[in-house]
Amino acid sequence: MSRSLFCLGAMIASVCAADWKDDVAFRAKFDGSLDASVGSADRKLYSAPSYKELAGARSGLDGTDVSLAKGVGRSGDALRFAKKNEKAVFYRAQGNIPFDPKNWSGTLSFWLQLDPDQDLAPGYCDPIQLTDKEYNDSAMWVDFTKDDKPRHFRLGVFGKLKEWNPTDIPPDKNPAFPQRLVIVKKTPFARGKWTHVAITYDKLGSGSGEGKLYLDGKLQGTTPKITEGFEWNPANGTLRLGVNYVGLLDDVSVFRRPLTASEVQALSSAKW
Repeated sequence: MSRSLFCLGAMIASVCAADWKDDVAFRAKFDGSLDASVGSADRKLYSAPSYKELAGARSGLDGTDVSLAKGVGRSGDALRFAKKNEKAVFYRAQGNIPFDPKNWSGTLSFWLQLDPDQDLAPGYCDPIQLTDKEYNDSAMWVDFTKDDKPRHFRLGVFGKLKEWNPTDIPPDKNPAFPQRLVIVKKTPFARGKWTHVAITYDKLGSGSGEGKLYLDGKLQGTTPKITEGFEWNPANGTLRLGVNYVGLLDDVSVFRRPLTASEVQALSSAKW
């Protein structure tokens, strides 16, 4: 291969490798500020007594056990959840999170540092939720289970509650609930180590959607086809952080499209 062709190929590969960075719709790095560094609307981080009391939300973390911890992040600062977080801590989704009820597609990326079995309090823990209502109604999330030893890590993607679960059967009594999840029984989470979590979601609301879960750039599983619709009141949409969580959380990003497997792998090791 000639030197010119080699250089051209290297340039093309470099450009292609960087393409995913151009598709960031929202990003909160937590380096020196709680405000998101990328977003098309309100970038402030809010807190409230609970997700049923969002009308009284205020910017910042006053009244919570969550703080901006200096120098403990992947390359700067990070959010520290000192004890089981039962307060609402969130960014507003309206204008920041691209949502299409007929073709909702994108990628949600973030980093966690914790030992789930040692650090988490009893009960379910959802490091991330994205919804305008509840975890089971036009929502996506990841959680740590409450009873398993070691705790399992799960991805859930659920459209309109009235379509997939019209009689609202509780999850512990509904055999359809676990069948819809991606469940990871052996996880890489540990103290002193950052673990990258990525959720890609494609064509939700189209009748043939799906979600994928990656840990440290490796695909853990794909949901069954998601056939129900998705519906949001944009003004109520929230990107919820650290529901019942204890540990560190850093660099939350939302991309406008589902990243490819190679792009997720690049993202998991990128310093950007």
